[in-house]
Amino acid sequence: MRTRRTIAAAMSVLALTAVAACGKDAPAATDTAAKLPTYTVKADAKVEGSKTFDEAKKRGKLIIGAKADQPYLGFENPTTGTREGFDIEIAKMIAADLGFAPDKIEFKTINSANRETSISGGQIDYYVGTYSITPARKEKVAFAGPYYVAGQDLLVLKDKAEYTSAESIKGKKVCSATGSTSVKQIEKFAPVLPVTQYDTYAQCVDKLLTNEVDAVTTDDAILKGFAAKNAGKLRVVGKTFSQEPYGVGVAKEDAAFQKAVADALKAHEDNGDWKKAYDATLGLSGAAAPEIPALTN
Repeated sequence: MRTRRTIAAAMSVLALTAVAACGKDAPAATDTAAKLPTYTVKADAKVEGSKTFDEAKKRGKLIIGAKADQPYLGFENPTTGTREGFDIEIAKMIAADLGFAPDKIEFKTINSANRETSISGGQIDYYVGTYSITPARKEKVAFAGPYYVAGQDLLVLKDKAEYTSAESIKGKKVCSATGSTSVKQIEKFAPVLPVTQYDTYAQCVDKLLTNEVDAVTTDDAILKGFAAKNAGKLRVVGKTFSQEPYGVGVAKEDAAFQKAVADALKAHEDNGDWKKAYDATLGLSGAAAPEIPALTN
């Protein structure tokens, strides 16, 4: 009996020691992960001569266009219904400087093809969602930015060290979204097999994880989000072969509002919020924050 008690006591001590060791050597991810910044809402915000701002104040909320299917970039959590990601943080920074708290923001999912009409038609106050500034788009809407310069890149399995650039996937299976400009772009840089195309990048990522394709290609910002979602399994190659300056889309005729949005971007870039937001979202992919681009709009 005494022997059994001694063994039981020893096992209890070992169990407690193991628990203590786990607590010390394996902290929860939330203890070490970068934290999202908080934004002080300006109580006295004014934008003189802005129709967009005046209408938002009148309705009591901002309506912001965004993506909903890009992890850690522009994503709508299906469980909570909340919006998450780097672009969402950019949208919140601007809103705070315009005097709108998070509970005074309504996010509206807008498909890429409908961005210009949604902005010019007044359905949204501004749009933040991997929206590249191009001369053609500037004929229809105005931009504040760029706040991030993306570039087409490759997402590959983490253990595929041989994939180092677009040229390194010559003759391989590559996947992208149907109708994406990324399809034509990759074919310029590397003669790959006919590009596999699906409606969403998420479908491409699923095929990558099951080794049915060798790489997924699109803007590096989008790929970083999927790498963060699949931490330890995927990596972004990190050698871009195009430039995509992301801007905040606003109504073309509202110069006062465009300036207010640009001023808000500059303020939050300068005070460190931009870097903190990146580290807590796209930075979870393992890719360090890029240089903040100079505002040109």
